Amino acid sequence: MDEMEEELKCPVCGSFYREPLILPCSHNLCQACARNILVQTPEAESPQSRRASGVSDYDYLDLDKMSLYSEADSGYGSYGGFASAPTTPCQKSPNGVRVFPPAAPPPPHLPPAGLAPVPRNACLTCPQCHRSLILDERGLRGFPKNRVLEGVIDRYQQSKAAALRCQLCEKAPKEATVMCEQCDVFYCEPCRLRCHPPRGPLAKHRLVPPAQGRVSRRLSPRKISTCTDHELENHSMYCVQCKMPVCYQCLEEGKHSSHEVKALGAMWKLHKSQLSQALNGLSDRAKEAKEFLVQLRNMVQQIQENSVEFEACLVAQCDALIDALNRRKAQLLSRVNKEHEHKLKVVRDQISHCTVKLRQTTGLMEYCLEVIKENDPSGFLQISDALIRRVHLTEDQWGKGTLTPRMTTDFDLNLDSAPLLQSIHQLDFVQMKASSPVPAPPILQLEECCTHNNSATLSWKQPPLSTVQVEGYILELDDGNGGQFREVYVGKETMCTVDGLHFNSTYSARVKAFNKTGVSQYSKTLVLQTSEGCNFETQSAPYSQLVDIKKLVAVAWFSFDPGSAHSDILFSNDNLTVTCNSYDDRVVLGKTGFSKGLHYWELSIDRYDNHPDPAFGVARVDVLKDVMLGKDDKAWAMYVDNNRSWFMHNNSHTNRTEGGITKGATVGVLLDLTRRTLTFSINEDQQGPVAFENMEGLFFPAVSLNRNVQVTLHTGLPVPEFYTSRASMQ
Repeated sequence: MDEMEEELKCPVCGSFYREPLILPCSHNLCQACARNILVQTPEAESPQSRRASGVSDYDYLDLDKMSLYSEADSGYGSYGGFASAPTTPCQKSPNGVRVFPPAAPPPPHLPPAGLAPVPRNACLTCPQCHRSLILDERGLRGFPKNRVLEGVIDRYQQSKAAALRCQLCEKAPKEATVMCEQCDVFYCEPCRLRCHPPRGPLAKHRLVPPAQGRVSRRLSPRKISTCTDHELENHSMYCVQCKMPVCYQCLEEGKHSSHEVKALGAMWKLHKSQLSQALNGLSDRAKEAKEFLVQLRNMVQQIQENSVEFEACLVAQCDALIDALNRRKAQLLSRVNKEHEHKLKVVRDQISHCTVKLRQTTGLMEYCLEVIKENDPSGFLQISDALIRRVHLTEDQWGKGTLTPRMTTDFDLNLDSAPLLQSIHQLDFVQMKASSPVPAPPILQLEECCTHNNSATLSWKQPPLSTVQVEGYILELDDGNGGQFREVYVGKETMCTVDGLHFNSTYSARVKAFNKTGVSQYSKTLVLQTSEGCNFETQSAPYSQLVDIKKLVAVAWFSFDPGSAHSDILFSNDNLTVTCNSYDDRVVLGKTGFSKGLHYWELSIDRYDNHPDPAFGVARVDVLKDVMLGKDDKAWAMYVDNNRSWFMHNNSHTNRTEGGITKGATVGVLLDLTRRTLTFSINEDQQGPVAFENMEGLFFPAVSLNRNVQVTLHTGLPVPEFYTSRASMQ
């Protein structure tokens, strides 16, 4: 409804309409504002003659020497007759209409504003369409009042829960402090002192708080619309010819006696229906306009994308050296951005974690302070021991390393530009005598292409008979699902290893050569499937020499990842054995992430002292590293003691089972992303039913432990018999 607010505001005062009048041009004005902009014309001059002489209605306001008297009851001004006093300076309303500020108080003989007679030959100019209207002997009473607009404004103001604002502030309305019941105006304190001083006739006015004034407005009875010609008669019929409601006397003795009339209620329903139909058409236009705006915004985005692409092509065609330098610059900036994002991520993760811990600590402190205020000794002693333990435990959690930044602010990068500068100095114009041809497409060397877990190594070379100089190569890889290709390597090397691929997935790779003249074309499609060996076939393709990397390795080999682990984790045995130097739980992830296939690994318990309760499972890469695995929503785990085990995710415990661990025990983790399940076993005995279901996304093997536990990771293992037998039964 906020868009409707401008429809409810007077074009003169800029505030909501108060007692709005309907002008013959169908526009509306506040009754007080209409009286403000009344102009008395000379006896021998009419508005039509002024327009014929080239003087506009607004210029006439400045030409006429008018005096303005303040109206005690409303605070608004009205024009009187001609006077010899100097002209009051002209101002503009919030909507740009020129009005005159209140001047000196009126003479005692003038009646109140609502009863003040309209001067002879009074003229009113609509501030919106600039149409001049000559008033008859009825003055402003000849204009009908817009009761419907008043009702809409009342409902709109009631729907607004915001504080009431002053109606006389010129720019930014301040919050109202009082309302005058006689003036029906909300005032802030400065406007009240300036426009409603407590003296003279205004001293008798009753000022109430704004909220009370709003209630009184809301409770005031709605006025019944009456005929403008016969003020004591209500409208009862509708004149079809004049298109206006009329009363009974208008039909008997007025100018509508010979006009066609219809029942007011029937025409009311008919016009409502017509307005609804018109709104349907307008709604369609508005819907089309919204779609058009979406189209224009998409065009802006497309123009920006096309502009970037066109500029890149233009730079490549005009200056190949600058293009090569820009590509290298983009690579270097990408490395800097990755370093920047990595540092920000680590710091933000630490901020988020510290914020959560600080919020919990603050909540515990406030709770303990409230408990200390209790005067019930027995009740206090029932919970005091637990609270003391919680306070000490929370204090221990803020121990070593918690308040130490995990990342430095320095960038340990140094650009070596000396070789490039030397090459630039060695450039000679001899190279510009003839442009070298485009290089031939590279040939992928199948015997050197291989895959391992989540990485792929590709090797290529130029054709043996090619003598065209090559500046470098561009290696592209798709997303593993047949999507668009993206650049993964640009440089002079003829071998590249790509890490971070999805396990057990199919990727397509292609390579092309470039020099200062241009980029090579592509030749054939080569499908490469790797398991323990390389099986391939060639296919013709118009675009590239394509390699489909079928990652069909039966099992995955991996170790723990020191780069993503908590700083308290200690590694040994080629990162296959881990322990911790803290009494608090710390998390370590495996190096390989899984998003497809069936995977199984085991962890042997090398040391188990003082009931440490380690946890085993899988987690997202951004799991919290300084709490037990499964405490947040980024990990799915089983934590065990020497008697029982529990499944835990997002700090929720489920399915407690009998069977704990001791030194020498083996914990198995089976992640089946085909069935989207996670299952655990201890010493080859499955722990309960399936631990977790609906597993989707990228998961990393994970363990949480403290200094009382040491575990060793075993990978590349076949699926256990208890799971294969169950799968065969299904």
